Amino acid sequence: MKENKNITGIILAGGKSTRMGTDKGFISFKDKTFVEHIITAIQPLVGEIIIISNHENYDQFELKRYDDLIKNAGPLAGIYSGLHYSKTENNLVVSCDVPLINTEVLQKLIEQINDTSEVIQLQSNGKNMPLIAIYKKKCEVVFLEELKLDQRKVQQAIKKCKVHTVLIDSVLEKHTTNINTKKDLELLE
Repeated sequence: MKENKNITGIILAGGKSTRMGTDKGFISFKDKTFVEHIITAIQPLVGEIIIISNHENYDQFELKRYDDLIKNAGPLAGIYSGLHYSKTENNLVVSCDVPLINTEVLQKLIEQINDTSEVIQLQSNGKNMPLIAIYKKKCEVVFLEELKLDQRKVQQAIKKCKVHTVLIDSVLEKHTTNINTKKDLELLE
């Protein structure tokens, strides 16, 4: 698997983590932080990785880090910010709360890149996962318009785009598990 210089990896690490009570990106799991697990999964697939976070402590990973362009507007603003700073047409977006994600799952998204789909998202356990998805650069304009209308839901915003959904088989579903609460973390251990 060779890296693709025409894809930017965008890690969303700007959440308030209110349910967890601590910054999820820095939670340790199997001797690595959540963000380190995500970097490991993305790295073989992209030319560059950027982190969207207002927290300077992410600078320790020695990747480009950018603040949200629109503060306190949730993951939609994070995706918008990532697309704004990206220099590539295709962008692999992954939130920092999926520490089990692996390169194999992300490769399934990349294999689906085409000229018509603007968003390529995973569907796992019957749920669409727009925070593990490929976004075309042109979505930036759509998402800015949505944010100007004070619309913050990613699921709503992507309805304005051409979306392709990739179902993953049950063997891979565990790799998309979101860790949002202390209970989720206990179940992960």
